[in-house]
Amino acid sequence: MRRIDLSNFQVATSETARDINRRIVLNLIRTHQPISRADLARHSGLQRSTVSVIAEQLIRDRWITEGANGHTPRGRRPQLLHLNKERVGIIGINIRPITTTLALADLDANFLAQDSLATPSDPRQFVAELVPRVRTLMRARPELTCEGIGVSLPGRVDLASKKLVFAPNLGWKDFDLKTPLEKATRLPVELENAANSCALSEICFGRRAEGLRNLIVVTVSEGIGCGLILNHQLVQGSTGTAGEFGHATLIQDGLECSCGNRGCWEMYASNSAAIRHYTKAIAPTRPTKRPPLIENEKTISFEHLLRLADQGDAKAVEALQQMAKYLGMGMAPLITGLAPDMIVIVGEVTRAWREVGPIIRETIKQQSFTRAETQIVPSDPITQPRLRGTIALVLLKHFGAPSVA
Repeated sequence: MRRIDLSNFQVATSETARDINRRIVLNLIRTHQPISRADLARHSGLQRSTVSVIAEQLIRDRWITEGANGHTPRGRRPQLLHLNKERVGIIGINIRPITTTLALADLDANFLAQDSLATPSDPRQFVAELVPRVRTLMRARPELTCEGIGVSLPGRVDLASKKLVFAPNLGWKDFDLKTPLEKATRLPVELENAANSCALSEICFGRRAEGLRNLIVVTVSEGIGCGLILNHQLVQGSTGTAGEFGHATLIQDGLECSCGNRGCWEMYASNSAAIRHYTKAIAPTRPTKRPPLIENEKTISFEHLLRLADQGDAKAVEALQQMAKYLGMGMAPLITGLAPDMIVIVGEVTRAWREVGPIIRETIKQQSFTRAETQIVPSDPITQPRLRGTIALVLLKHFGAPSVA
């Protein structure tokens, strides 16, 4: 149940109904393509004349196209409709503290071209280096019409100003990325927290999330983020900063975090935390000749740590085990308080799921006293869930339910 806010409401108009019907038809085409107008009318319950009007508009707007003729026992063979994946594209940008990844994708989030660049510490320098890369991607497939740009960030975006206001792992604060990017590309730009983007991606592309009303995505990288889908709605809070559980205190008077707090969850369960634990463990027993993989512990990456654990390095395995324990400790109150149907974990740590998965589940079982039967599942790193999330940001502007009071 949602209460109607009489201080901020929008009266439904005929245009509202047309917008809803258009989105329903577009989603039905995406789900059942190729599909005839008659079948669309049957699935939607709309009049066939209404479906035809909507279909013609979608063809003019290049969202869909007509393909081969369908088969029918008698009468004229219907022309089948499907998404215009050969004509519409979306640019996705996934920003992380070390590397930023870009992609040009079609309407099914299939990546057609990709690029990457080092992420500078100065956000203005970042924009200057990013824009030429985006333009190059746009020119890579000139036959495509780019519908927009989706950007995921390791931080939070203010709902009103659309500025990045909180990104301690980037070191950026109160920065307007949207305006200069829109001016340079003449495309609409959608900015969102990386965890929220991944949560929307699960709703948009993930088959395992079908039918689920409550879903949490936990992104594990240099920090930890949470994207919350509750009752089919993305939870953003009054300013857009909801879900910042990575900076909630897990250990009282614990390690100091870059956000200024102490004992934050991400200080114990992130990639950076696992690396710190490993380098501390090997420091007292440093050999005279370092293995090539860890020549300088200050530059060891989480990728290196995963490889060491896979090779049977006991201290690397221990670092992952401790990381898994703290991940479970942080997820337990999420399950107790929100009772989600599923928690999806996104990050490189999922590559070691056989090692960390059972520890996460056991820790949750010990610390979450609830009847909620929450599934804990890893994402597949091969699908690049963060980058796919950026595509979902743009796609849901057209396929998602419209905002009405």
